[in-house]
Amino acid sequence: MPDAALDPDLRAHALAARGFMPPEEGDALHAAALEAAAAVPGAPFAEVGSYCGRSTIWLGAAARTCGTTLLAVDHHRGSEENQPGWEFHEPDLVDPAVGVMDTLPRFRRTVFDAGLEDHVVAAVGQSSAVAAIWSTPLALCFIDGGHGEEPARRDHDGWTPHVAPGGTLAIHDVFPDPADGGQAPYEQIYLPAIGSGRFTERRAVGSLRILTRTG
Repeated sequence: MPDAALDPDLRAHALAARGFMPPEEGDALHAAALEAAAAVPGAPFAEVGSYCGRSTIWLGAAARTCGTTLLAVDHHRGSEENQPGWEFHEPDLVDPAVGVMDTLPRFRRTVFDAGLEDHVVAAVGQSSAVAAIWSTPLALCFIDGGHGEEPARRDHDGWTPHVAPGGTLAIHDVFPDPADGGQAPYEQIYLPAIGSGRFTERRAVGSLRILTRTG
């Protein structure tokens, strides 16, 4: 397997990008993607929830290293928690022409500046709609989409079946203790994945959980 450390220049791009991925979790995600590519050679990665592309750099860099492709899925209108009046709203990401969030231009610039356009394919649309037409087994699926109960449940139901045997399911913002954060990724993605008997946890870094498909 290639060296798990991300190129320092790319890591600087990731840290400069908008987003909510802590550095140590991004590094762990990059390492998990390299492991996933070794376990399921030639299979692509998928990222469900890209926002402005911060985590996309860690995953896109791994895709480039391993000679595969990252599918970055996002409707780019912002999740529930990104809307006006919510804690994680960023007003300058609202398109003034239509009055709604639009993170796609910022995402494209992030990927361009990192030099990863040849290895990142953006799928702009609802996660469930893209999952319904996707058929290629994935070496890795990283779920960091909408954090409401229904969006999280749809992400689990739509994307976990596409993880190849031996592949990796990575889930962000998993907080078993409600005092630490919202419960939807924990209750609607992590617990059902573990409870299905198809996934086994292999690593936890902060709120990031790395699971292996074993069944």
